[in-house]
Amino acid sequence: MQYRKFGNTGKEVSILGYGAMRMPTTDPENPGSIDEKEAAYLIHKAINEGLNYVDTAYFYHGGASEPLVGRILQNGYRQKVYVATKSPIYSIKEEGDFQTFMDEQLRRLQTDHIDFYLLHAINRHHWQDVVLRFDILHKLEEAKKAGKIGHIGFSFHDDHDTFMKVLDGYDKWEFCQVQMNYMDIENQARLDGMLEAARRGLGVVVMEPLLGGKLANPLPQIRDIFQRVNTERTPVEWALDWVWNMPEVSLLLSGMGAREQVAQNLQYAGRARAGMLSDAELKTVEAVRAAIQSITAVPCTRCGYCMPCPSGVDIPRNFTIYNEYYMYNNLEKSKGDYKWMGSEDEGKKLAKNCVACGACEARCPQQIEISRTMPKVHELLA
Repeated sequence: MQYRKFGNTGKEVSILGYGAMRMPTTDPENPGSIDEKEAAYLIHKAINEGLNYVDTAYFYHGGASEPLVGRILQNGYRQKVYVATKSPIYSIKEEGDFQTFMDEQLRRLQTDHIDFYLLHAINRHHWQDVVLRFDILHKLEEAKKAGKIGHIGFSFHDDHDTFMKVLDGYDKWEFCQVQMNYMDIENQARLDGMLEAARRGLGVVVMEPLLGGKLANPLPQIRDIFQRVNTERTPVEWALDWVWNMPEVSLLLSGMGAREQVAQNLQYAGRARAGMLSDAELKTVEAVRAAIQSITAVPCTRCGYCMPCPSGVDIPRNFTIYNEYYMYNNLEKSKGDYKWMGSEDEGKKLAKNCVACGACEARCPQQIEISRTMPKVHELLA
């Protein structure tokens, strides 16, 4: 196992962290049905091989992840790892909620302190209407002084401007967790935002290095681009190495739910180094990115001219999920993204709600036959 400095915290962390969000379950339809015996084997195996960072959150596995981690880390394992979990800021509705959730998380994890505590999935709304409104930053400092948490950070899912606003809005951030992979360099925090956080001395945790598994099993023509340069390195290792290649990254999280995944990722971590990729290899990743981006079923550029839809359909987002199925050949993940969108705004955003009024088509610069395509989107992804 390789280790890196975690920003200016004074800690060193394994470059591979365990994300306890995708543990094996006994019932695929019930995220709370974690196979605890198998999960314990996987996490213990990783820790025994040198992994020292375990990440969870209040709502992972329907609330079952934190208690699971607490039980698995008994019998001496808690002393071998740093535990990271997240304040569910999206559920904070009144003044005392922050402390109530933290105390519950400490009990769930069976510990008297949380090494790395994050504000979970900050976006523009949560920053303004929860974090600032309820003075959460001051509460974090009080919890740190009381020894309940070790270091203060945040995880992020929004746009670059919001990331910089959060980064600039508090001068005591110690680490951040961002989505980053070779396809997301212009999305969410963006690559330049991540690098700026590292420049300021924050530890950087990368989540979704495989884009939710989409980069693990690419189409044959994408795999061929990789193999022209290296026939031994798997697509998964290419993706992880691209992240580890950057010295600014402290560690990446992997939601390992199977023994094979744990074994392979430990092997990959053992030979990863900052600066390990040659110029030719980096250009190969650029070629892969361009090739994937060129695979689209609908020529939508997400310009947004089609919006707003009178029926509430999120036209660009539907097309993005639809195109990503063709780009990444992962129907399960695309269906999951579509289902997640259906949980928002009473499901109005889904393609099925298109009434073929044609208002969007008159404004589309790409002249997409939106009303004819939306039923196809829903048929594939529902």
